[in-house]
Amino acid sequence: MGVSGSQKSTTVRADRRRAARRRKAALQLALVRARLAALQAVSPRRAARLALDLWCTPPDGAGRRRDDRTTPGMLTTVTTDTGARVVVETWAAAGAGGEERTGRGGGPTASGSPAEVGVVYLTHGWGGWRGQLGAFVEPLRAAGYRVVAFDAPSHGDSGPGRLGPRRSTMPELADALAAVVREHGDATAVVAHSLGTATTVLAVRDGLPVERLVLVAAIADVLGELDGFADLLRLSRPTRELLRGLLSDVAGRPLAELDVRETLRTHPVPPALVVHDRADKEVPYPVGAALAAAWPEGELLTTEGLGHHRLLRDPEVVRAVVGYVTPVRPDEPVEHDLARRGV
Repeated sequence: MGVSGSQKSTTVRADRRRAARRRKAALQLALVRARLAALQAVSPRRAARLALDLWCTPPDGAGRRRDDRTTPGMLTTVTTDTGARVVVETWAAAGAGGEERTGRGGGPTASGSPAEVGVVYLTHGWGGWRGQLGAFVEPLRAAGYRVVAFDAPSHGDSGPGRLGPRRSTMPELADALAAVVREHGDATAVVAHSLGTATTVLAVRDGLPVERLVLVAAIADVLGELDGFADLLRLSRPTRELLRGLLSDVAGRPLAELDVRETLRTHPVPPALVVHDRADKEVPYPVGAALAAAWPEGELLTTEGLGHHRLLRDPEVVRAVVGYVTPVRPDEPVEHDLARRGV
């Protein structure tokens, strides 16, 4: 079957837009490198402060603002220990009647009921928002779960973080999850994406109770990501060392504690399903495979051709995630290598 002229025209326009975005990104990177090079020559500390600001600025983009929710939930807000206002969206379990109860902060939250078997939290990644994980909402509700999603500080509809608008940190994202769980009830499971996986593990390290984790396109080596960031910006050794010190000060803890693998070595963690695609360009597949192998009671779900974002809305992935969260039934096995299906 041939391709119509209109389809060809649409493809050409999309290719041109992508090429224009790449040129713009390359120019912006060149300008940032030039500015940092000039600063490093006179004041590595000032260069490190600029690098810190860049590191703490979440990216934007259409993919990160995609909305896969099919029905609106009930909106409330939660205030974190550091004073950030976090927007929370809640969906009652199917058949729960959408009743309300008063949360610890005085606001309404979806009520538990005989139809509710637990609470599942959805945690987005760096630069993302709650709507990205919307494809999980209805299947989880149908399975009997109340579903709670939220926007981290300086993300989505939430207020700014401690560093101001469009700035945030990993500990701040972890604290937001902990605050939401305190308000909305113990977590049966947390389904997290990208950097949200690392911040969820950080929250677990800090004492968040959760029965199961689902880590989609997981990031494990945060310090390695920082090294890659420093390489990209061509930071000198003095600037890198100052940047690490500034980051530790902002985080209020040693940077080693942000590393998922260090938490696995030193803290108990719940069972986890790691979902990773072989074509993920943001976090290579071996990262997820190694994490699943190192995780006590860890399982790996492999997909093919879904990349870093599309697996959040793939029906087979959603089915497998809901199956993992739900108590296993002998007549409903979960396929853990979707790549074999040509997904």
